[in-house]
Amino acid sequence: MKEPRRKQIVVADSEQGLPYSKGLTASSLMMTGLGPARSYQVANKIEQEMQAGGLEQVSQDQLVDITLEVLRREAGDRYAEAFIKWQSVAELDVPLIILIGGATGVGKSTVATQLASRLGITRVVSTDAVREVLRSAFTPEMFPTLYASSFEADKAVRQPIPHSGDRLIIGFREQAAAVAVGAQSLITRAIAEGTDLILEGAHLVPGFIESLDELDHDQAVVVSVLISVDDEDLHRTHFLRRNGDTRHRSERRYLDNFKKIRRIQKYMVTSALMRGVPIISHEDLDQTLSETIGHVIAQALRVVEGGDEGDHTDKLLDRAVEVIDREKLEGSTPHEAVS
Repeated sequence: MKEPRRKQIVVADSEQGLPYSKGLTASSLMMTGLGPARSYQVANKIEQEMQAGGLEQVSQDQLVDITLEVLRREAGDRYAEAFIKWQSVAELDVPLIILIGGATGVGKSTVATQLASRLGITRVVSTDAVREVLRSAFTPEMFPTLYASSFEADKAVRQPIPHSGDRLIIGFREQAAAVAVGAQSLITRAIAEGTDLILEGAHLVPGFIESLDELDHDQAVVVSVLISVDDEDLHRTHFLRRNGDTRHRSERRYLDNFKKIRRIQKYMVTSALMRGVPIISHEDLDQTLSETIGHVIAQALRVVEGGDEGDHTDKLLDRAVEVIDREKLEGSTPHEAVS
């Protein structure tokens, strides 16, 4: 004899709601770094917990509390606290715009891809793509620096260089200033459409998108960070890995220009320090992601305090801030899970 089919648990804060989904819950748990199989196991445990309690309907806040309780028990405090941080950002009601700058080879694309995956952001754009679009509007004769790599912009500079000037940095600045115009248009359009966006690239020099501060109100959560690699040897190994992943790029070309790339990084770091843009030293991916999401949460809290966000998101953000403050005191961050 078949067992009677169990009633679905409805997640709702009003009369209408949606059935609890183990798949959606597992996806949100994977934001913490928990593996897919383990995330689904925890999501299943959450459902069992609600069924054992005779629950037929839960609010969003109740579901979060139950999720955290089960997650702490099944995976540990680190993953529960990571869930608070990532979920607080994923549930924002305003567009999230994350700008990730950094010199060639510091790992910007990897960080951007991982952030997009964990936050469910589908629009990830590289400033190299913006530069390609600009190239269609200008010939090499009209704008030669657009046709050079960031670390070879010195070869494309046509204007006279002062005796004390750095030809590489002058060429790079000219290129970055042009790309900033296109980047600004992407940001403005994403905010107007209410779409999340991650923009990454070597051309995101702090201070070059001049109207960024004007956007940083209740229109969107706009966060700018600079990724750097302090250790020269570690930075150099990134190009060795890149050569294995991308056959048509020459490892030699990057290594031959390595000193120039380091000079550009030094210039970008100085610009970030002058303008108060957070600098994240990228040695460990999970650590970098944790620091980045910390800056996003801090900015999101400022927007929420000045806007009309829902109580549910407010509570999550408050809890996320508490987690970040505690991590700063303890010097700890969530680690990557192995499923």
